[in-house]
Amino acid sequence: QVQLVESGGGLVQAGGSLRLSCAASGSRFSINNMRWYRQAPGKQRELVAGIARGGSINYADSVKGRFTISRDNAKNTVYLQMNSLKPEDTAVYYCNVDFWSPILRNSWGQGTQVTVSS
Repeated sequence: QVQLVESGGGLVQAGGSLRLSCAASGSRFSINNMRWYRQAPGKQRELVAGIARGGSINYADSVKGRFTISRDNAKNTVYLQMNSLKPEDTAVYYCNVDFWSPILRNSWGQGTQVTVSS
């Protein structure tokens, strides 16, 4: 199995920045796609950004130009740099990865709270 540990959430004023990290650990696995989702109170969980092992990236329209996803394959870690934060970005952010061990599986992190005050 793969365990995901997220960090970097917190409280920030509108216009500020935060950087989320998600580190994967376990034995005998290979990470494939890595994603960040978020879920605001009373709303469905939504995909924020994703990055493939080869580096291709996609973003939700609502965060394009403000958020940047990246990964360090040597550290099995994915990052989400969030700039120009808005109150509507307030949510619990979850890391999600596809990994081979040896079959293709999926794992979720426990979530980290991001709160943007106006």
